[in-house]
Amino acid sequence: MIKLLIVDDSALMRRQLANVFQAEGDFEIRQARNGREAVEENRAFEPDVVTLDINMPEMDGITALSLLMVERPVPVVMVSSLTEQGALATFEALNLGAVDYLAKPGGTISLSIEAVSAELVAKVRAAAGAHLKFRSKQKTLSTRLREERAAKPAPRPLAVRRGVADDGLVVVGVSTGGPRTLEDILPRLPADFPWPILVAQHMPSSFTHPFAERMNGLCALDVREVTRPTPIEPGIIYIGKGGADMVVGQRSGRLTVLAKPENQDFLWHPSVELLGRSVLEHCDPARVIGVMLTGMGYDGADAFAELKQRGARTIAESEESSVVFGMPAELIARGGASLVLHAEKIAAQVNTWAGR
Repeated sequence: MIKLLIVDDSALMRRQLANVFQAEGDFEIRQARNGREAVEENRAFEPDVVTLDINMPEMDGITALSLLMVERPVPVVMVSSLTEQGALATFEALNLGAVDYLAKPGGTISLSIEAVSAELVAKVRAAAGAHLKFRSKQKTLSTRLREERAAKPAPRPLAVRRGVADDGLVVVGVSTGGPRTLEDILPRLPADFPWPILVAQHMPSSFTHPFAERMNGLCALDVREVTRPTPIEPGIIYIGKGGADMVVGQRSGRLTVLAKPENQDFLWHPSVELLGRSVLEHCDPARVIGVMLTGMGYDGADAFAELKQRGARTIAESEESSVVFGMPAELIARGGASLVLHAEKIAAQVNTWAGR
């Protein structure tokens, strides 16, 4: 049995969530009405996983999460509303140690949780076996970089326009645990990094804009959300828009990144598999670096394995550093990983392969 603690101030929401997991047959469930009760139940019930709302009376979810991670660390899935404010709070929660998140489909009190019940169950099951990643008491790399730039601001160098398809391309696929892992990797790339970087991070539509803005503040490179056809330029990080699929194509003789409606033949979005297939079609694999990071499922494993077979260099994040060793493990199983590396070593290897 998986011991699950459901934390939400809405009795209706708690009941809906409990019904979803009771129907699975292998969950032992307790409930809490606010963050204070969540901390108490974490001590008494010792759950294997927690679903945690953000906006609650007496003690909010962010405060509760920080206490949970100090007193008795436990995998947590944040359940928040589909708003930009909710997204920012969720990123703060991921930084504090939450494993994953689910956007309520109907706002703060969702009356349509059944629409995401399968996704919710999958996320909670994955979280129950997740590898928790903790920040050390020292300042994180991203915090140090941000403070250094604030103390001594320097303009980002203008990207030199070149034939990107010939020069090179970095493609990143990531899901569960991704925002925090990307914060440990992308800020390590220098301002003169010569290739564009395309990131397909499974994320809802209202989350990718604030996420791109957050990463832009942490990285030496410009970070942009892809919302329309955009010619690809060196030294730019492109984040696929949530609620869409990101692919590359040729327009007016230039390699262009596009946001397309979700292809329902694929389970996860933005789809890493679709992005990888489009790279295979329009780019020389010998000039492609593929990076497969933490996440549940197998999205992108087939396309990245074919990229490697056709000459690309690929990296799979190691089990040691992955929050969920699903997507990287699938790539490795297909013989699609040139290297298997801890997240802390990935940026250095990408720098080396890109000629820096």
